[in-house]
Amino acid sequence: MPTVDSLVTPPDLVTSDDVRAARDVLAGVVRRTPLEECEPLRAVVGGPTYLKCENLQHAGSFKLRGAYLRLARLSPEERATGVVAASAGNHAQGVALAARRVGTHATVFMPIGASLPKVAATREYGATVELVGDSIDQAMAAATQFAAERGAVYVHPFDHPDVVAGQGTVGLEILEQCPDARTIVVPTGGGGLVAGIGTVIAAERPEVRLVAVQASGAAAVPPSLTAGRPVALAEMRTMADGIAVGQPGALTLAHISAQVDEVRTVTEEHLSQALLFALERAKVVVEPAGAAALAAVLADPEAFAPPVVVVLSGGNIDPLLLLRVIEHGMGAAGRYLDMTVRFADRPGMLAGLLGVLARQRANVLDIAHVRHDAALRVGDVEVSLTVETDGPDHSHRTVNALRAAGYSVE
Repeated sequence: MPTVDSLVTPPDLVTSDDVRAARDVLAGVVRRTPLEECEPLRAVVGGPTYLKCENLQHAGSFKLRGAYLRLARLSPEERATGVVAASAGNHAQGVALAARRVGTHATVFMPIGASLPKVAATREYGATVELVGDSIDQAMAAATQFAAERGAVYVHPFDHPDVVAGQGTVGLEILEQCPDARTIVVPTGGGGLVAGIGTVIAAERPEVRLVAVQASGAAAVPPSLTAGRPVALAEMRTMADGIAVGQPGALTLAHISAQVDEVRTVTEEHLSQALLFALERAKVVVEPAGAAALAAVLADPEAFAPPVVVVLSGGNIDPLLLLRVIEHGMGAAGRYLDMTVRFADRPGMLAGLLGVLARQRANVLDIAHVRHDAALRVGDVEVSLTVETDGPDHSHRTVNALRAAGYSVE
């Protein structure tokens, strides 16, 4: 893997002693989240596979760990002035909750399109929320300006030693809960979580393979590793707002370069299918960013030597987005069949069509019946349908059954 050697002064890496000291501070503040064996995923991977459920952490993600450690170490004067942060949602909630617990006030800048439940939760934790810009990078620029003007302490979402050390406590828990782990897979945006976990793995179990996973529409780490310095993406587009970070930090990139074995990317289809798998098979609710590591394993299960630990980094998802992502995942998994059927406009033909679908146990979700179209032959009718199936094989059998019954199917 390329090294970050073009930085004028490479940052000092966080150490495992830093992470252990962080755990002492976080004791009684954060949850020791469960590590659950996932039998359906075991069948896919071919060996023991576990889910590290940070979606069950206080405030719904791992972010509280780093945020609380950063705020707990502020001076009384800094706490009196207050803190400021920028986030699409999870860091916002972590900072807001941490600020309430240490007795300071947080102002959080969030993109205008941030999830409404995340905005509401951040406010409920006591923070002042300002909606600015269309991306997390624009929100970060506004937050740093606010810090300069007001004297508030800027709490970086990932590129600070305290944040990395706090997130690293996830790694300590994983090694204690699964001491024989061979592969750990981590969702990655700015890199704070994978840097923290990498710190622990490099010091205590260097033989464990560590894989960082980014959304392909917001993958800033690969070009940054190639360049040997943080490189900003020209644009980003992904449903995984929690890892939609346009540029890694110098500290996190240095950790990734030194400690991560591989960086993988996943598509929107991979993310939606993973979220659907999590709901249907693993019985857990995660957000698209939180499902990124799971998406990578499902997309290429043979690439991950078991025992595998898959980190579910967050579960803060807007119910409306959840609905859209489920539908997207159903389509990507071949569970929706869209087709157009033409046949003679005679009594009983539509009933016969529906009878074939019923015998094939294909559930009709939507239907449109068209008689008056210049493209149709006189005496013909066209029906457009969307049906729900069990997957590609079921869809194929359904189409063949319709054709065998004399229907023209496209």
